[in-house]
Amino acid sequence: MATINFGGVKENVVTRKEFSLAKARKVLKNETIAVIGYGVQAPAQALNMKDNGLNVIIGCRNHKQAKKDGWVPGKDLFSIEEAVQRGTIIQFLISDAGQKALWPTVKKNISPGDALMFSHGFGIVFNEETKIHPPKDIDVVLVAPKGSGLNVRRNFLNGAGINSSFGVHQDASGRAEERCIAVGIAIGSGFLFPTTFEKEVLSDLTGERGILMGALAGVMEAQYEILRKNGHSPSEAFNETVEELTQSLIRLVDENGMDWMFANCSTTAQRGALDWAPKFKKATLPVFRELYKSVKTGKEARRVMRSCGRKDYKERLAEELNAMGHSEMWTTGKEVRKLRPKGKAREITKGTKGISGRTMG
Repeated sequence: MATINFGGVKENVVTRKEFSLAKARKVLKNETIAVIGYGVQAPAQALNMKDNGLNVIIGCRNHKQAKKDGWVPGKDLFSIEEAVQRGTIIQFLISDAGQKALWPTVKKNISPGDALMFSHGFGIVFNEETKIHPPKDIDVVLVAPKGSGLNVRRNFLNGAGINSSFGVHQDASGRAEERCIAVGIAIGSGFLFPTTFEKEVLSDLTGERGILMGALAGVMEAQYEILRKNGHSPSEAFNETVEELTQSLIRLVDENGMDWMFANCSTTAQRGALDWAPKFKKATLPVFRELYKSVKTGKEARRVMRSCGRKDYKERLAEELNAMGHSEMWTTGKEVRKLRPKGKAREITKGTKGISGRTMG
């Protein structure tokens, strides 16, 4: 592992330099990786590993999409039962609620010495809800990409990668960590950082409900609503709330950090952001404390299992997403995206001022 200083704290991480793809292939040479499910993460991880020359098979109920992606029934596409039997590393990549229903099938067909791999710690950490209690004679490991399946695949095809966490819950073979890291490299991780199943699920559930999705959506709606109620047009409110964030500023944060983004905005924007950031932090800290407590006590897990396990969950979800998609803000967004100019983006270099093409503030 490489030792990296993250904000003054030294951490050990695994990069492609010390654990190359060639090494991953060697570690996994005699393994059959059975990817169970074909929903959000499964297609991306399976296709990436397949492109990297590993022996990958799919086990799922509905073969339609898998066949479109090039998996062949009887060759590398099987029923869930047969895929688990054939596999030596079983990637359990279905929804948390779905894992509960499918675990008896997986448990019955898994063999001693196999590795059971997750991309989320939910099933193991909240096993009172999921009823997942792996046998003692298998490895239980985790490789969790820090991004959606869509971007796991997209970044891989672009020659980049998405960082992943990894962890070992149970080492029956004596080589659980090696198998785990090898798969992490094979799915195209930029680098891997160690965690535990518990830390992964607590940070992941907090992040999804917080800044990554829930908080972002809520804050956007709040600002948009205030602008609209004060006479601003839908297009102006959307551009100032969403478009400038996603098309300009967040890219600059990605490239060089928040301080650099602040430094490359107008002095009016800088001053306002510096003055108001502490107020937003103070206002949201109580919400994040409540959120983390709800995650840690299992309240969120119980809610997920209760809601997502309902027979009519897909219909209810469609209604909720439909309401969001047909709100004024997001229908405005559809029209704004249509009007984006087509063409190659110019490269932005460090130290360049006036980067957005307009003076913010």
